[in-house]
Amino acid sequence: MGILSRMSTIFKAKLNKFLDAAEDPHETLEYSYQRQLELLQKVKRNLADVVASKKRLELQVVRLKENMGRLEEQAKEALRLGREDLATAALERKQALAAQVEGLEEQIRGLEQEQEKLTAVEARLRAKVEAFRTRKELIKAQYSAAKAQVKISEAATGLSEELADVSLAIQRAEEKTEKMRSRAEAIDELVARGVLDDALESADPLEAELRRVSAAGKVQEELARLKKEVGKE
Repeated sequence: MGILSRMSTIFKAKLNKFLDAAEDPHETLEYSYQRQLELLQKVKRNLADVVASKKRLELQVVRLKENMGRLEEQAKEALRLGREDLATAALERKQALAAQVEGLEEQIRGLEQEQEKLTAVEARLRAKVEAFRTRKELIKAQYSAAKAQVKISEAATGLSEELADVSLAIQRAEEKTEKMRSRAEAIDELVARGVLDDALESADPLEAELRRVSAAGKVQEELARLKKEVGKE
């Protein structure tokens, strides 16, 4: 893999990561929903334009047929007056209007077909928009729930770490306390055995010698006292 290819891959990866972090599903779904609503409104406007055009043509057909009826009456009146030329002219105009009516009716049929197509398209699109709206709300709710779950998990993770630190501190404190208790018990035992006294005595030779002399003197006094008591007996 060339350097440019590797740089392109890295750039794309960074860009995708950035876009993924910046993308908000709520905004994306709402934007897509609004675009579909705009498309639906456009179809409705086109349908309304077709219906309006058809109505205008139908009104023109009605007026032309009314004119055709008047021309026929005029032709009859001309024949009653013996004016066949006027009757012929009236009937020629009537035929011209009939051609216009036929053309307009053909256009009306085409608009009716277009109206049917747009009506079907509008119905299908409306159903899709409604289905998308329902799914959009569901996805938004699921995303919000997942996001909240992530926050809870992150908070729980941080709490677990803090609890672990607290537990470790408690364990260390208990270990230190146990060591201090063991040390105190050991000192008490040494004191009870007189080991510490001997050690203190051995720390000062002169003081230790004086204590031995004093103790020997007391022993002699006790010995003399006991001899006297035994002699009396």
